[in-house]
Amino acid sequence: MYNSIDSRQARIREIRMSTLDYYNDNARQFVSQTQSVNMASIQDRFLGRMRAGGHILDFGCGSGRDAKYFLSEGFTVTAADGSEEICREASQYTGLQVRRLLFTELDETGIYDGIWACASILHAPSSELPEIFRRMERALKHGGILYVSFKYGTFEGERNGRYFTDMTEESFGALLRAFPGLEVEEQWITGDARPGRENEKWLNAILRKG
Repeated sequence: MYNSIDSRQARIREIRMSTLDYYNDNARQFVSQTQSVNMASIQDRFLGRMRAGGHILDFGCGSGRDAKYFLSEGFTVTAADGSEEICREASQYTGLQVRRLLFTELDETGIYDGIWACASILHAPSSELPEIFRRMERALKHGGILYVSFKYGTFEGERNGRYFTDMTEESFGALLRAFPGLEVEEQWITGDARPGRENEKWLNAILRKG
């Protein structure tokens, strides 16, 4: 039993480090590919459910694109990412001091009016997602809003140097059954916003803590 647990934990650490190494090694390329992508339609759906000037955690902020948009709309923003190089790039772009934070290190209670996890927690193995959702739920204020997005499908494993856990409506619903306090307000599928990748599908969801 203990060997099995140790083996699983070692595998999770390996997955985490491999994905972080990818982002540390390719930070500037990743930023150049994602910083100018127009996400306004989804960003505004998220912001429209929040009180004006609320406090948002951009959880896995990547290039800082979304954090900067939220700041421009008058919101208070805390930005965090697990990659040291990505944090450096995003700090320069947003003017924020971006926190280096792994998903399983979020340890706050009732702090945020909203958490924005756009194409970020999809890098966690499915076995870690319940713990991550538990931490996000705890960090939200009562009535707080959570946005998450996953590549659409049933794949889990390494793709292009990074680990991905894809989701369908069914698998996402199964995950949420352990969190009755998170109510799905909206769930929808979009094409990728990056030019030339429109055929790649994404599962988007907005949830409220109530």
